[in-house]
Amino acid sequence: MTTPREAEPVPVIDVRHLTVRYDDVLALDDVSVHLAPGRICGLIGVNGSGKSTLFTSLMGLLTPQAGSVKLFGSSIARARKSGLVAYMPQAEGVDWTFPVSVSDVVGMGLYGRLGTARRLRAADRAAVDDALERVGLSELRKRQIGQLSGGQRKRVFIARSIAQDARLLLLDEPFAGVDQSSEHTMTALLKALRDEGRSVLVSTHDLAGVPDLCDEAVLLHQRVLAQGEPSQVLTHGNLALAFGPLPAGIPSASPGAAPSSPKGAP
Repeated sequence: MTTPREAEPVPVIDVRHLTVRYDDVLALDDVSVHLAPGRICGLIGVNGSGKSTLFTSLMGLLTPQAGSVKLFGSSIARARKSGLVAYMPQAEGVDWTFPVSVSDVVGMGLYGRLGTARRLRAADRAAVDDALERVGLSELRKRQIGQLSGGQRKRVFIARSIAQDARLLLLDEPFAGVDQSSEHTMTALLKALRDEGRSVLVSTHDLAGVPDLCDEAVLLHQRVLAQGEPSQVLTHGNLALAFGPLPAGIPSASPGAAPSSPKGAP
């Protein structure tokens, strides 16, 4: 008697053949990306490679010319309405002068489950307190968000996703402009969230930190050049396709590994 095979888990992210244009500029070309539950995926590429466009596509903030996006096996709208997705944009996209406190920003993650008055209940305030405690910012809860350091601001957005109980975190350059201590703190926090079954898509320019943080990686340059374990993606051959020839002495994640077969490569 044969044992029935276990069903494959529904992908948290299921992007198929996505194409996005801004007028005559091709931002994403036939991109397919999949992420299973409980995984951290690093999104790697030069500035202008389409990373932020992929994030905004995952949030349903633009209309693609072709392809499809599903989150948790359903529509983007349904996943967002259910509070399953949290998004941290690049720092340049946030108005840090807006007169809101740290706890206000974290509480915004709960707005989807509140009424039109958007008043936090006791359980909601407890969720905000717990999230701030977890990211080490309880003492700064009343501080205006713009008064925080770069690393602290990023941790506020992670706290917002924790309070929201999001199962997918979309983090666009969370390590940009933060010091090494804050980066280590955030890395440990993201790993802990992964171990709880949450999934993370994180764009980063810190190639050296990808093998430690990420379970898998996607190398993007309008198209997906390589996708898989970091040691398979971060080879000299693959990185040269995305960044150009690398200077001598810069190691890849797996120096002896042969480049994978990137889509569209010559």
